[in-house]
This record gives sequence, C-alpha cells and structure tokens, in this order.
Amino acid sequence: MLVQELNDLARRVEREKHEGQYLEIKKAGQGTPERLYDTLSSFSNQNGGGVILFGLDEEAGFAVTGVYDPQDIQQKVAEQCEQMEPKVRPLFTVCEMDGKYVVGAEIAECDVFEKPCFYRGRGRMRGSYVRVGDADKPMTEYEVYSFEVFKRKIQDELRVDGRAKPGDLNRNALTLYFAQIREKKSNLASLEESRILDLQGVTQNGAPTVAGELLFGVYPQGLFPQYSVVASIVPGMEIGDLGERGERFLDDRRIEGTIPQMLDEAVVFVGKNMKRRVIVNDEGKRADRQEYPVKAVREAILNALIHRDYSIHTENSPIRILMFDDRIEIENPGGLYGRGAIDRLGTVGLDTRNPYIAGALEIMIDSENRYSGIPIMRREMRKHLLEPPVFSNDRGVFRVTLYNGEISDGRQIK
Repeated sequence: MLVQELNDLARRVEREKHEGQYLEIKKAGQGTPERLYDTLSSFSNQNGGGVILFGLDEEAGFAVTGVYDPQDIQQKVAEQCEQMEPKVRPLFTVCEMDGKYVVGAEIAECDVFEKPCFYRGRGRMRGSYVRVGDADKPMTEYEVYSFEVFKRKIQDELRVDGRAKPGDLNRNALTLYFAQIREKKSNLASLEESRILDLQGVTQNGAPTVAGELLFGVYPQGLFPQYSVVASIVPGMEIGDLGERGERFLDDRRIEGTIPQMLDEAVVFVGKNMKRRVIVNDEGKRADRQEYPVKAVREAILNALIHRDYSIHTENSPIRILMFDDRIEIENPGGLYGRGAIDRLGTVGLDTRNPYIAGALEIMIDSENRYSGIPIMRREMRKHLLEPPVFSNDRGVFRVTLYNGEISDGRQIK
C-alpha cells in the first residue's frame, strides 16, 4: 500500500477502535511479537489476504504508540514468514505519525493449490488457521481436508460404501435414464449399459457409488441417513423465537429420496408455506403474488443438492431450509469449492465439486450446470422486485438467503 494509505488506515483504526476480518493490530513498542504464525496462516488462507498493522496499542484505545525499530521489525517478521509453508512474502510499508513509526505488513492470499498455509513447527493439521471476525481460529480437520480434496482431485461422489449392492438402484429410473442418454448423447448410448454406468459415475465395477445411490437409489438414506433435506418454518426472525403456543417450528420435515425427489418435495414444502403477497403498483392496482419466486427457490435448492459435500466428513450433516418471517435460508455442507469466491459467483465458470452428479442431472432434469443457476436466482428476484439473493461462505457451509419485504424502488408489498 502507499504511505498515505497506511496513514489513513491507522487513523481509521484510531477512530473506530477495532480490528477486523482483514486487519490485525500489534503494538510492537518493545519488540517484534514473537508468534505471528496464526495470523500469517489465517490471512494467507482467506480470500483477499489481510494486513498486520504494527504500532497501535489496543489496550491504550488503539492509540498510535509506534514501533521500537521499523527496520528491525521488518526483518523479524520476515523471519517468521520463512517458517510458514508455503513461505509468506509480506509487503511492508512504513509511515511516520506524530513522530512515531507505524509499519504495515500486507499478507497476500496464497494460491489455492498451496492452501492451507500453515506453520511448519506445528504441522499441517495443528498449524493451519482460518480468520473468523477479528480472531484466528485453528482449522478443523474438515477445513484442512477441503483444500486437500481439490488439490488431489478426490472425487467423493465416486466412493463406494461397503454396504452398497447393485439391487439398490431403481431399474425403472435407470431405464428412463438410458432413454434420455440415447436422445441426448448418441455416442455414449452405443456402449453397453454397464459401461455407461461406470463412465457416468453411477457405479464402480458394478457397485453403486454415492452418486449412483443419490441419483437412482431405491432408498439412498438407508446408507446415508443425513444425505437429506431438513426443512423448517421458524415463527419469527431468528432460531429460538417461539410461536403463539410456544412451538419452536410451525412446520418441520425431513425430506428423503433421490436428488430429483428431494428437489421436487423441497420446492413443494416451500411453496406450501409461502405467504401470498399483495403488490400495489404505480397506478394503484393490486395484484397477488407469491412471497418468493419459485424459480429462484428451486435453483437455490438444486444448487445445494448438486454442490454439497458428499464426503465422509459431512455424512452427519443434511441440507437445511429455514423459512423465517423475513427470509429463506438454504444452506449446504461444504463451502465454496476450489477457486470459488463469493464475488465471482455467476460471472465465470467455477470448479465443480460433483461433476458426475451435475452431469447426470443435466440429462435427467435439464439442470443448468454452468454458474450453478445463480444468474437465474438473481434475475427472478429482480423480476419480482425483491432484493438480490445474498450468498455467504462460512467455515464449510455455503448459504443462500432470499429476502422478502419492501421493494427497493419504494413501492410497498403488503
């Protein structure tokens, strides 16, 4: 950063008196902090990196107290950066403020193929950190695994459970699938059925894979009870709000079956529990409308079913649909995969965690693999004069939030 930018950042911290997701404060008046490894790791592992600001004292109200020696602190911080894997290369900036020196160390996000960045003295499992608000938290085993699965191209959708049997698959559903393949993929259709199933990830050496069970299983939840959808209606704005009779949920249901079946039943559940809205347009005319656009809801649920993590690490975690008074939240286990980032959603093709499930659903239900249907969600919400969908990615959980309420242009929904 430029010297003036560092000055402005320090002044802002003095005024606002807090650290943040991308900012760590260290006083360093008597020497270089000895253990920066946690912050070096967490900033290197998060999208956008972060800045360590030396020379302000949190205990003194974030006042500028200066560093002991701007030259030496850069050297000592660089030495700690050498202990990271991969090595961290900070970008230093020094500025003088009120006769005292402040040093900024910009920590760049490391390449996804090198994540997680960790302190070698503790090893990958104990030395990898993630930033949560203004704190550095040890990565869970699953968070470390989520980077490894991308780097090593582990395909959890193709794993075979030892209890899986060829008879688990619904023959009628497979017959329809082969007919759809003949219509849409003539070259593939020329092969033997068993070969088609292996190439499409439905089976491995005749045994159903996770993908096969979830796409064509007679009862997939017999093997994977939590590979399901839990849908709940919350009587209020937050979990814990109670209804008139003290009930926590006005409706609560576990939805099971194959992915197409769960998709259909989840959309029906949301539709049944939507309120009818009345729109008053500029001419004073009233028109009924559903609370949320069904197409946006369907795409959000389909996105969760296609892109959730199907590894052993999430076998106890269902997809969740929570309907509050002001919003719907649809969340799935498994954060953004690979090189995915919130600000790139729907603008470029991102890495796909489950390409075989996504490819099969393109044939079976005409799902749109590219961009995960996010442009459809945005378009449908805009068409219904609702705020755009909000996407969040938090420690292994991806969430889509659809809001209702007042229209952004000032016209009122009743």
